[in-house]
Amino acid sequence: MRLTEAGTQPPRQGNLCDMLLAAARHGPAVVDGDSVVTYPELASRALGAAATLVELGVEPGDRVAILNRRGSAVAAAYYGVLAAGAVAVIVNELLRPRQVEYVLDHSGASVLLVERAVLDRLSRPLVTEATVIVSDALDDSSDFEPVARERDDVAQIVYTSGSTGRPKGVTISHGNLWSGTEAVVSYVGLSGRDRIAGLLPFSFDYGLNQLNCAIATGATLVLERSPVAARIVRTLREQEVSVIAGVPPLWLQLLQVDAFHGEPLPALRKMTNSGGRLPPESVRQLRASQPQAELFLMYGLTEAFRSTYLPPDRVDAKPGSIGRAIPGAEVFVVDDDGLPCAPRQVGELVHRGPTVALGYWRDPEATARVYRPNPMRPWGEPAQERVVYSGDLAYRDEDGDLFFVGREDALIKTLGYRVSPDEVVDVLHASGEIAEAVVSAEPDDVRGQRIVAHVVLNDDGELERLKAFAAQELPRFMQPSRIEVRSDIERTVSGKYDAAATAHGNP
Repeated sequence: MRLTEAGTQPPRQGNLCDMLLAAARHGPAVVDGDSVVTYPELASRALGAAATLVELGVEPGDRVAILNRRGSAVAAAYYGVLAAGAVAVIVNELLRPRQVEYVLDHSGASVLLVERAVLDRLSRPLVTEATVIVSDALDDSSDFEPVARERDDVAQIVYTSGSTGRPKGVTISHGNLWSGTEAVVSYVGLSGRDRIAGLLPFSFDYGLNQLNCAIATGATLVLERSPVAARIVRTLREQEVSVIAGVPPLWLQLLQVDAFHGEPLPALRKMTNSGGRLPPESVRQLRASQPQAELFLMYGLTEAFRSTYLPPDRVDAKPGSIGRAIPGAEVFVVDDDGLPCAPRQVGELVHRGPTVALGYWRDPEATARVYRPNPMRPWGEPAQERVVYSGDLAYRDEDGDLFFVGREDALIKTLGYRVSPDEVVDVLHASGEIAEAVVSAEPDDVRGQRIVAHVVLNDDGELERLKAFAAQELPRFMQPSRIEVRSDIERTVSGKYDAAATAHGNP
């Protein structure tokens, strides 16, 4: 096995699996409750999976789907697929058979690696042309040589959550993964001494990045599968976790736990947020709850993998900002003509750099709409480089820091105004009456659309006080026509808020 001590043999930055082999050492790679998988064990399992795939006839570029529980089983299968030169398609274990079958069919997966426990709990047998391999029975290997890959070769297809329709498959290269991992490790300041919490699904690119960042630095990934916030906090404390990556719903749940809100975690030194914007009031609460830890406010989209971050030393001054481009990338704000916007002028975010993905799998029309020539290229330079038109609206302040406004297709058109749901949510959180909220819209003959807020009250929160606060702090056109109190807010399989599902559910 081509294992080296961490740092003694830099990877060639081709096949991402080389990152695992270069980082191999005798420390723990993945901690999952009482189970601890070391780096040599994880590498052996990955190479064993690769050897099996090659024996089955899997060739470079073939798609291999992975349907395992989040943990070392997914990690071994993922790096094994990459080592075989194939394209990894990680399927969220919470999906139903029909959704799994769609991903298998759309990706053209020739093989499905699946744990027996996951297979047994499906509501019915899968209908698929893929060869189904129970990954529990795969042998380890010590001598498989990973297939050489170039940076532009496809490494993975990441399927979006599909909350607004059929999920799209974003095609990501080995170079995208390398660049995204290296950038995050650099600006967050991760090291081999860290114990990184694995709280998000690996089918979600943000969740997968915790795994890749741990492997890249020789750190330890600490898993917690429970959705119960108090249980998560207990694991963070007992396992002396030093880095937590979360999405807004997770952070808002943690802030409701006394053991997190009122008791700093001594080992915790880094917190990152992505997958949605945290309300400024929640940012302030998070900083007060864990003052010893640096907080990084980040923004990204699967099509560009990683995009922006706000350094911790600017978070207190600008809790609503998403910062600036990550190292090695550029982010523009452009108007409808593709020209740079002036400070405070709202425009579309456009992403450029090594993390920009290759496009949408088997969808050239959508690819052409989103991946376009760089509007900022020097005059006369050929339009070969493609950038991502995100569909997200934002503006820069006079210092050059970015502020997210909302999805262009999610803005609410009411009374002649365009209203950002996030802006309404921010004010509702500032009331101190709620724990969570999403805002949706309904058709209205007079307004065009009416604003509806769906909220989870704090233990001592009161609806009438919330309504009074909203009436005082929001202009008339931004005030919710109705505020519905709920016991919880619907989420996608990635852990993000699902406003559409919440709006269609029962209060």
